[in-house]
Amino acid sequence: MRIAIIHGIKKLLGKNMISGFYRSLGFLSDEKYIRLIYRLRMGKKLNLENPRTFTEKLQWLKLNDHNPMYTMVADKLAMREYVEKKIGQGHTVSILGTWKKFSDIDFEKLPNRFVLKTTHDSGSFVICNDKASFDKGKAKKVLSKSLKRNYYKTTREWQYKDIEPQIIAEEYLDEGKINLTDYKFFCFNGKPVFMYCEEEASEHLTQAIADMQYNPMPFSMEDDKADCLPPKPEQFDSMEMISQKLSEGFPFVRVDMYCVKDKVYVGELTLYHYGGYTPFNPEEWDLKLGDMLDISGVQAKAQ
Repeated sequence: MRIAIIHGIKKLLGKNMISGFYRSLGFLSDEKYIRLIYRLRMGKKLNLENPRTFTEKLQWLKLNDHNPMYTMVADKLAMREYVEKKIGQGHTVSILGTWKKFSDIDFEKLPNRFVLKTTHDSGSFVICNDKASFDKGKAKKVLSKSLKRNYYKTTREWQYKDIEPQIIAEEYLDEGKINLTDYKFFCFNGKPVFMYCEEEASEHLTQAIADMQYNPMPFSMEDDKADCLPPKPEQFDSMEMISQKLSEGFPFVRVDMYCVKDKVYVGELTLYHYGGYTPFNPEEWDLKLGDMLDISGVQAKAQ
């Protein structure tokens, strides 16, 4: 019921109105802001004094675990250096160019298909399938708006606060579908625990969740749940190994990967899945996953 209510609110208000509401709360401290948004999004009070659930612990980590390395891994350009250092070259999507503003992009030098995205934001990207029909005006509106936005102000995820806003062009990865299949490995204290797979289905994305033996997990999160698991990717073991290496030293991190033509690409590293505001169905799994996440080794930051 709570998930249905949240989806209804989002559809009623729209993305822009919700973002505007978040920005209007800029006068609040990080802790007060996070407590309020958690109450609104999750429908319950946030326990920061003794966090037990997965979502509570992610909020606690937002406020207390300020490892300087996190800014690097959250930066969609700089994170490539971290990935190469940990697992070697060849596991990130090729960069075709970087620019400070949209007007600097020389489209003549780009191939017919590419992806444009900003380095400091989440969800701000544009896909070009054909330069002849590419809507540059729409792309400029999306990316220029993103360049002016500090994502920290709407999420209070501090690692985004000081990332330099840039536009990057990436190689277009072709899997023969509108959207690439996205494999998100949830890693707890350096260990992959389960994989969340987003797949294209009837013009929307569905989720399938499996453990590391590729057995279905008995819960769902915010997206629609697939009827069954997709076929196990041939590179699954390789992706598990990569996610384990990349998650070393993190209390929690989600390692997002694509597998195209038998090659594994790391898309990004996400410290707080959906900002830590993820309703679970059944709700008990929020606590079960919280039991798997050990935050005792994190030195609490003085507030």
